[in-house]
Amino acid sequence: MAARTAAPPEAAPVTIVVGEEEFLIDRTVRDLIAASGAADLHDLEGAALGPGELDSLTSPSLFGGGSAVVIRAAQNVAKDVVAELTRYAASPEPDVSLIMIHAGGAKGKELLAGVKAARAQVIECPKVTRFAERLDFIRGEFRRAGKRADDAAARALLDAVGSDLRELAAACEQLAADAADRVDENLVATYYRGRAEATGFAVADHAVEGHLAQALEQLRWALGIGVSPVLICSALAQGVRLLGRVGSAPRNLNNAALAAEVGAPPWKIDRVRQQLRGWPPDGVARALHAVAEADAQVKGETTSAAYALERAVRRIVAARAGTADL
Repeated sequence: MAARTAAPPEAAPVTIVVGEEEFLIDRTVRDLIAASGAADLHDLEGAALGPGELDSLTSPSLFGGGSAVVIRAAQNVAKDVVAELTRYAASPEPDVSLIMIHAGGAKGKELLAGVKAARAQVIECPKVTRFAERLDFIRGEFRRAGKRADDAAARALLDAVGSDLRELAAACEQLAADAADRVDENLVATYYRGRAEATGFAVADHAVEGHLAQALEQLRWALGIGVSPVLICSALAQGVRLLGRVGSAPRNLNNAALAAEVGAPPWKIDRVRQQLRGWPPDGVARALHAVAEADAQVKGETTSAAYALERAVRRIVAARAGTADL
């Protein structure tokens, strides 16, 4: 039965970890070794495992306490070794934890099929590439730490930290340590208040998604902690321009190709495509006009930058809804 890495995995006589997400694979293997309680550890590459060596690696330890055998890049093992591993998976030794790491795909599919047929534990660690998958990862990290986080907090953290899973996991761990029970957007903003541009982008995301109350709340928070109105206006402009550029791009472009064309990371393209849903044909043009006016006002044509920004946010939300300015 396949499982994804959310909670720490349980030890099993034979486990195959399938996928290419390095951070998840590394952590899963560490967790499996720790859960096994093994006194001895053998860690080797699949291509280096020769015929007959599996027997010696899985033989009982002279000192007791069991052992763990980790075979990395198991898709590269030789054909005769595949047969040995498959036979072993069907009848493993009681005090040994065999952990194989397989990239998935066509190479080495015989090993993967044979080990699965032997009812080994399967843990999947596929590449995390889409925006929604990264949000799921963040929520899973907080659950792993015994805390809850709402969607707004997960989005704010992704904007503040970026898409690297190691950095996101570390950030989740730190926030969970400081949170009483629930991690919310305000806690994320407080923790990362030094990243002013991230706070501005949170305002922009809420605005282009049509969430007026959240956008205004985040705007007032950002201004209250001293984020420059110019930075917030710049984030609004970038958010609206990206809507226009992604919306006008050919539909057959994948995220990676479109990201290279517009100069944004692929995960951001995925999010912008979601944000575009519900926008009327002339909405982006109206929003761009609102941002241009706010930019001029923030840079000197008005005595209240806060009012200019709030009005811009209201006009962006109205443009998305296809209504008169709010």
